[in-house]
This record gives sequence, structure tokens and C-alpha cells, in this order.
Amino acid sequence: MDVTTGFFYLFSLVLLFSAFRVITARNPVHAVLFLMLAFSQAAGIWLLLQAEFLAIVLVLVYLGAVMVLFLFVVMMLDIHIERLRRGFWRHFPLALAMGAIIALEMALVLFGGFRVDDAPLLPATVTNAAGQVVQYSNTRELGTLMFTEYLYPLEIAAVILLVAMVAAIALTLRPQRKDNKAIDASEQVRVRARDRLQIVRLAPTRAAAPTAAASTPESGPEGAQP
Repeated sequence: MDVTTGFFYLFSLVLLFSAFRVITARNPVHAVLFLMLAFSQAAGIWLLLQAEFLAIVLVLVYLGAVMVLFLFVVMMLDIHIERLRRGFWRHFPLALAMGAIIALEMALVLFGGFRVDDAPLLPATVTNAAGQVVQYSNTRELGTLMFTEYLYPLEIAAVILLVAMVAAIALTLRPQRKDNKAIDASEQVRVRARDRLQIVRLAPTRAAAPTAAASTPESGPEGAQP
């Protein structure tokens, strides 16, 4: 077994473990962190398959934007875990049916095999516009396609991500939250010095409070006169 095969099995095992922990973790923050780990391992597998562009996109888009946004939303929203667990057994049959369907589809794909012989072979070198022979790069070819033929779908995807980010920020800044620390800018502009600081004049000295009268030496132990 060579080094590439060893890394493939390592990434695959960590990917399967993290994917399993995503659906079994009790804390939603831990589930999001395990999902980020799964995406990072999937990016490593893409690198082993010489799909550098897809690996970089997976890291930048999912790990750097989407998953961080999910983690931000999960940590800032008031998610009542106990309330979510109450309906677990009620939705368990539907979840089990959907999981069985997905597992069956994956089994059909895996056991059916992949026709590697039909895959197109990538050239080792190509000729650029200047007539120079350079090494072939699938990242350059995909980038050229994305910013020429698929420019509008790329812009639509960017707008959707921007709307999702704005919506997440708007959800976390609801006015009815008790822990909201937002400050009204108009109140800051109209603030005055005497509203923030009040000087109270105090006397330099204060008279001592009167104490109880001391017992006279003529009094006996019971307080009676001799």
C-alpha cells in the first residue's frame, strides 16, 4: 500500500466518524464542529483525486463561510435542546425511512461500481493562446468556464450566500432577546455630560453617631443599686 492509498483510508475513516458524530452529538455546536471536520476530510480526498479546485472551493465556501455561519447561528440563537428532544420519537419513523432510502441509493451506486475506463483522459500539456506548451491545469480550465460561460450562476450563488448572511445577522439581533446589547445610535448622539456624570457634594467630616450610655461603676452585677 502506497502513501496515497494510506491517506485515502485515513481521510475516509475520519470522514465516516465525523459524519456519524454529526447525527449522534447531543450538543448542536459539537454537531456543527464535526460537520466542519467532515468537510475538511472530504477536501483532502478531493486533493488525492487531483481535483484541487473542488477541494479549495469546499474549504473556502463551506468551511470558511457556510459552516462558520451555521456555527454563528447555532451559538447565538436560543435553541432549546430539551424541547427539540421531545419530538424525537414522533419523527423517528420518517427519519428512519429517509435514512433507509439514502442508504439503499448509496449501496446501489457503490456495488454497481464506477466505470473508470469511460472517464476522459486529461492531457499532460496544452498549448496556450501564445502558442507555448504549458502544463495542463484543471483549476485554470474550471476558472475559465466559471467566469465565462457560468458567470451568471456564480453571481446568483454569491447573492444567495449574502442574503443568508444578512438573514442570520438579523435573526441574532432581534429586539425581544434579553441578552441583546445593541445601542441606539440616536441616543448616543443626544447624550449630555450631566446625564452620565453627577457630582454630589459631601461634607469633609461627619459627626460620630451617639452611642449607648455606658454603665455606671455603682451598678451591681444585676444592675441593682447597692
